[in-house]
Amino acid sequence: MLAIGLMSGTSRDGIDAALIETDGEGLSHAIEFHAMAYDDGFRLRLAEACQRAMAMDKPGFEPLLASVEVELTERHVQAVADLLGRSGHIAEDVGVIGFHGHTVAHRPDRGWTWQIGDGVGLAGAFGIPVVADLRSADVAAGGQGAPLLPVYHRALAAGLDKPAAVLNLGGVANITFIGSDGTLIAFDTGMASGLIDNWMQTHGDAAYDAGGACAARGRVDEARLAAMMADPWFDALPPKSIDREQFSIDTVQGLSLEDGAATLTAFTAAAVARAVDHLPERVRAIHVAGGGRQNDMLMAMLAERTGAAVLSVDGLGWNGDALEAQGFAYMAVRHLKGLPISFPGTTGAPEPMTGGVLFRP
Repeated sequence: MLAIGLMSGTSRDGIDAALIETDGEGLSHAIEFHAMAYDDGFRLRLAEACQRAMAMDKPGFEPLLASVEVELTERHVQAVADLLGRSGHIAEDVGVIGFHGHTVAHRPDRGWTWQIGDGVGLAGAFGIPVVADLRSADVAAGGQGAPLLPVYHRALAAGLDKPAAVLNLGGVANITFIGSDGTLIAFDTGMASGLIDNWMQTHGDAAYDAGGACAARGRVDEARLAAMMADPWFDALPPKSIDREQFSIDTVQGLSLEDGAATLTAFTAAAVARAVDHLPERVRAIHVAGGGRQNDMLMAMLAERTGAAVLSVDGLGWNGDALEAQGFAYMAVRHLKGLPISFPGTTGAPEPMTGGVLFRP
């Protein structure tokens, strides 16, 4: 089946759209990928919407959130149209769209998670069934609702030596572990590029630290790093997940631009190293996906602090930018077939669960 997957991630940089062919069980075939960047104005409105959602007791109506949801859905419609045009396919060729939407607040501690995006509107725009709201059922059952990509990572990694680890570095970082006996464990490790981006946007007049060049010129403030790593969340056993807003750049305020970038980059690497300590087997290599793999300083710090080979997934023939979007296409097909997308070892769900809500055109 041809399936489209859409992801608007915690980095808030834009929409990733992927077209794959898959049965939702074996290895999938990637067909096309398209990344559509958000303009600065919408990125700011989206960030404000996330802050307002995190301040709410539960999901509900809020004028800015409602407005941003309409804009977000319109941009996803455009992303799908562009993807189809690039691929040479038409809407009638596609069996399903996996629509993640955008997480404006993730509060499994309160029993809810909130992804905005109009599944009905997207389905109607193309006449293609849409599977959305992929996290809520897991959280309602007592799971963390994240990460969801491990089921796709497992399919991709079928031919890799085990144990194997796949690390996704978006705004938040998460790791997937596949043990020698097939054990599947996954959890968020902490921040990835989220705080580094916030620091650069606030103090450096840049959207992000390109290649880690700014961090490379700075020095890590080990005392401030230790203060951030003292948060008890890092010692909590998996499964666990985190919202992008749970940590801030406040701890590094007063540092130079370069030292702040270096310290926040080290924070991401130290958190991953702490996460690796939670794994039941030591991994020799960590395969890295997401935009963070393009930060050379972060990759070097990861290797230093984990003691493992840290390698881009592109070396395996995977597209490190497309993986999340592909994964949501894969999960949408699994939903249609009644197959689980979350598991006790990945989200803490009580049993393997098929998540998502189907919206028909």
